Formats: sequence, structure tokens, C-alpha cells
Amino acid sequence: MSPAPVIIAIDGRSGAGKTTLAVELAARLRAHHKVSLFHLEDIYPGWNGLAAGIERYVSTVLAPLSRGEAASWVCWDWENHDDGEPRVTLPAEIVIVEGVGAAAAAARPLLSAVIWAEAPDDVRRTRALDRDGETYEPFWDQWAAQEEEWLAADKVPLDADVRVLNPADGSAPADVLQVLPYLPSLAPALAPELSARRGLRLRAERLDVRPDAAGLFGSLYGRSANAVWLDSSNAGAPEPEAGEAAERSRFSIMADDGGSFGQSVTHRSGHSLLSAGCATATVQGPFFRWLDTVWGLSAVEIPEAYPGGFALGWLGCLGYELKRETGGTDLPAPTPDAALIFAGRAVVLDHAEGAAWLLALDAPDADDWLVQARAAVETAGRAAQAGGSTGVVLPAAPAFRTRDTRAEYLAKISAAQHQIGEGNSYEVCLTTALSADIPADALDPWPTYLALRRRNPAPFASYLRLGSLTVASTSPERFLKIAADGGMRAEPIKGTRRRAADPAEDARLRTDLSTALKDRAENIMIVDLLRNDLSHFAIPGSVTVSRLCAIESYATVHQMVSTIDAQLKPGSSRAEAVAACFPAGSMTGAPKISTMAILDGLEGAARGVYSGAIGYFSLNGATDLAVAIRTLVINARGDGTAELTLGVGGAITADSDPEDEYQEIRTKAFGVLSTLGADFPDA
Repeated sequence: MSPAPVIIAIDGRSGAGKTTLAVELAARLRAHHKVSLFHLEDIYPGWNGLAAGIERYVSTVLAPLSRGEAASWVCWDWENHDDGEPRVTLPAEIVIVEGVGAAAAAARPLLSAVIWAEAPDDVRRTRALDRDGETYEPFWDQWAAQEEEWLAADKVPLDADVRVLNPADGSAPADVLQVLPYLPSLAPALAPELSARRGLRLRAERLDVRPDAAGLFGSLYGRSANAVWLDSSNAGAPEPEAGEAAERSRFSIMADDGGSFGQSVTHRSGHSLLSAGCATATVQGPFFRWLDTVWGLSAVEIPEAYPGGFALGWLGCLGYELKRETGGTDLPAPTPDAALIFAGRAVVLDHAEGAAWLLALDAPDADDWLVQARAAVETAGRAAQAGGSTGVVLPAAPAFRTRDTRAEYLAKISAAQHQIGEGNSYEVCLTTALSADIPADALDPWPTYLALRRRNPAPFASYLRLGSLTVASTSPERFLKIAADGGMRAEPIKGTRRRAADPAEDARLRTDLSTALKDRAENIMIVDLLRNDLSHFAIPGSVTVSRLCAIESYATVHQMVSTIDAQLKPGSSRAEAVAACFPAGSMTGAPKISTMAILDGLEGAARGVYSGAIGYFSLNGATDLAVAIRTLVINARGDGTAELTLGVGGAITADSDPEDEYQEIRTKAFGVLSTLGADFPDA
């Protein structure tokens, strides 16, 4: 008797490619494991024997194998249409069972994981008959009817851990093996496969070119369904703070989820959906727990000459509703709670040195991609010398509506001040949202983002195209940075004034912000909150405030910014350190947990992407995340329409003037609305 094995079932209708997938997956797993393989077609008692075959398989094969015992069973003689010779299937570390019914209801309690293979009906029939020829053809309809009857009562596809749209091009085994180690039931057994992802060779090539960034992104990723551009669009801006903020604006990153290592994940209310090529896996559990399994340990060796913090990895956005995992309540949102891609290759622009870096994990397709990327960078470099991208055609102005009328927002400010007076909070970061419904083809997200970045350049601008979700952000605010060496930094913004065309008036507004006691109080309260958040995973005594209430100016606003630094404790979970700070205190108020509960009651709706974070989780253990503010979210619904949303808000304190607070949200919305030719809704 052997230890109980890991048992993986590969199920699906006839002709879905289960056998080939099972054989090739077993061959790949045998590099690190002893693998046993069982085919259900060997045990079905004839062409009318699906139900009986499932029963035989569970009782005589699966049950003993699940106990680590050898399985003795009788095969079916398809030529003589009778029971054939007895056979034995030996247990192994990993057992793969494949065939129609491999994951039937009676089998599932004994299985470690279920893979459901799919293919179009015409492809399945052609594939099955090509394999079994005339033997199968007279019985195709009879067998298909049994499959339909079984599946009508047994919803195997809905219970599958992994689903494969099998293209029969040889890609399925590699794609499945990418997602299998994420399943908690398989992770311990597939530790060697996970370890193989660490110590990967990072190829890095520097090109001394300053390309037109927008043109380069469009050239490389214009057709990608999933692509991310973390865009330091204010690099080289002539504002007074450009020198101080140079570190935040030095690098831009662009990537998609293509290539050998490309993957994506979306998370909603405790369910993560991971995709790699034709395979999709469902993983139950909290997002930050999953993040801890895929990020935090250094997995690549960084070339000495490369100056960037990003060394390939996960990029995308975290929604505000992940607060359910960090002390907040559970509130469903119409957009994913997290959406990330894994980039095994990317372009990093170093604005300080005027260089472009091509990064790629060593893989069979890396050389071809490097050739393509090199050519795209050089072409975009010539475009930049000629003046860069030309004009952006703006869409027709959408008609926004506001979630709260002016009177309703003023009433919520009073309610927040009541909570402060009762001692339930010190500061309440009250938000609302503007939204508009439009035909999906009425607004092109790409030129819309280009217009936003021109009108309101920012150090943490970003463009995310993640399936049906598009995020166009011109955020000026860093949420949290953790460097590869463990250095941590948060840079909260609290305090805003509009910009003025007249220099004297603009200087007056800047001075007014720098001397405003109320704004300084807001900022200092959030600094104290973030000092506490960072301290949970920081070396004692390492938390410092290097800048307090400094003023930074951007294209449409002046902002009050502080900087808090700390050093991560050696051996600490980096994902848990991010979770300890999430969501950004500048978007909740203080104390964080009690104030989030107050906000849920006052706002009455999910914030979605707004107030969450946008950035990367790199293979060298680094992360850099911006607060998702000044952010237009475009959510295509699949029915030919899309919803545009723009969140805005401000910090409410005991001495806030309600009318001033209302005018502040109008100021914050101006940069995005004016770019779209839209107005703040009158109400």
C-alpha cells in the first residue's frame, strides 16, 4: 500500500482531445513524479455502457487507487463485445484518469482536481472519427445521447477546477501545466513545477532610444486583448516639483500577457479565475492569500546594468472591495475585485537616461519577440524625433449623471461630521461617482486615454485593457512601494486646489493650500494612519516621515503630499504587507476599519476600481502601486453598451465646510470631464 496519490480527472465529451491531453500532461509531469494513467474507454461495457462504465471505474479503479492500493479491473473487449482480460493499474504519486465520466458525481469526492476539456461540436466529431474511424461512426449519435443524458443530471463542467478550450494544436498541455500548480489541492505535489518558475533567466537589452511611448504601445500591444501601460506621462514636466518627483516619473512599463509565460487572473468575491492560453482554472480563497503564493520571493537574477524596479511579473489593478480581506465588509462590485496579467516580456522606458529596455524571460519564443520589439522601439524612436503621435479625435461628450445630488452629498457630509462628533472617526474620506451609459462603439478608450494623458500628465498615469474592462488613469498618488531590498514607501495626498491660468492667482492658490490648517490636519491624520499600517511589517524604529505636507503642482491641481518610509522585516510576506496597508488610508480616513464601515453606510454603493490600486508585483519581490484616483473606468457589458464611471471624493473633518467640500469634488473631476468635453452634472 502506497501513500494516497494526487488524482487528476480529465473529462469532457467525446472528441474533446482528452486522451492526447492526458498522455502529454503525464509525460511532462514524469519529469519530476511517478505518474499512472488510466483511460475509461478500456472499461466501458460497450457502446451503450457509459453509465455502467462510470460505475465500474469508480468502484474497481478509482476507489482502490485513492487509498494508495493497486486497482484490479476487467477491460472490455471491443471486438468481441464482452469482458476481456483482467488488468492492474498501479498507484503512483500522481494518477491521471481520462475519459467521459472521469469526473462524474460519484468520482468527485475521490479526486484532487477536475479538468474539463471542450471543443466545438464539429471539431469533436471530426477528431473522434479520425482517431477511431469506421468503428465509432455508427455509434456516434447513440454515444452522444448518453453523454447528454448524463450531463443533464451531473453538472461536471460547473464543478471543474480547470477548463480547457482544446485547440488540438499542441498548446493545451503546457497551458494546463501553467495553471495546475495554483490549485491548493495540487500545490504541494506540484512544488517542483512551481520551483521551476524561480531562478528563471531574465534577458535584458538596452536601446539608447527615446521612443514615442504612445506610438510604441500601439504598435506592440494595440491588438492585445489584455495589455497594461504604467505610464509616467509627466516625465520631464516643467512644474516646480518635477525634480523632487523625478523618482516617481522615471520609468514607464508596457506589456501584455502574450508568449510562453503569459497569464491573466481576475478575482471576484473570493474566486480567482486564472487563464493561460486555452486553459482556465478556478481557485477559491482570498485574493491576498493567492498573491502570496505567486509573488514575494525573488525569482529572477537582475542584470547588474538594469536600473529599474520592475523585472517582469504581474501588472494590473486591485479594486477597493478587496477591503473585505483587510477588515472591511463584503460588497459586490460590477467590475472585478482584481484584474492582473502576468508579463513574461515587457518594454521599460527609462525617461531619465533616454533609454528603452527590452525584458524577456528565456523561452523558445523570446528571440522572435526581441526582434519584433527592437524594431518597434526603433520605429517609435524615429516617430518621436519627428514630433511624436499626432492629434487625438475626442469622442462626443457623454452625458454623466451623479450618484448623489448636491443636496444629497451635502447631507452625507453632515452625517460624516456627526460620526466624527460621536467619536467614531477622526476623518471620513467620502466619495461619490459620476457615470454614463453609452453604446460600446461610441467611445474608443485608446484615443480617450491619449487625450487624458496630454491634458493631465501624472507620474502614475496608466492605461489598462483587461478584456471587457478598460482603465484610463491620470493618478498623481503613490499608494505603496516595496523595493526589492525591502525599502517601503507611501506617499499620501490630502489637500487639493485648482490651477489657475493667471500666474498670480495660481501662486495664491498654491500658498493658500500650503498654509491651510484644515488641509494640513487631514494630511497629518493620514500620515499617522499609514505609519501604523507600515509598522505591522516594518523593522521596529525604521518608520520615518521624510516629507510632511509638501506642495506638488500638476496640470489641473495643486496637491499636498507627504512621504513615509520604512524597512520591511526580513522574511515577512510581501503580499501580507500590501494587505496590511490596503486600501489606501487617503481613501478611507481614520481609524481605517471603523471609518470603512461608516463609508459603506453613507455611500451605499461599491467603489470598484476607484480607490483601489494600480501597478505591478515584480519577480524580484518589488511592487509599486498607485492609488486609483483621477480614473475613468470603461466597463463593456457585452450587450453592445458600456458604462463609464468616474469616482471623486474628499476628506471630511469636524471643521469641514460642506460647500467647499462639494466644490473640491468638482475640481477633482474637472481634468477628466473637460477632456471628454463633458460637464459636471447639475443637480
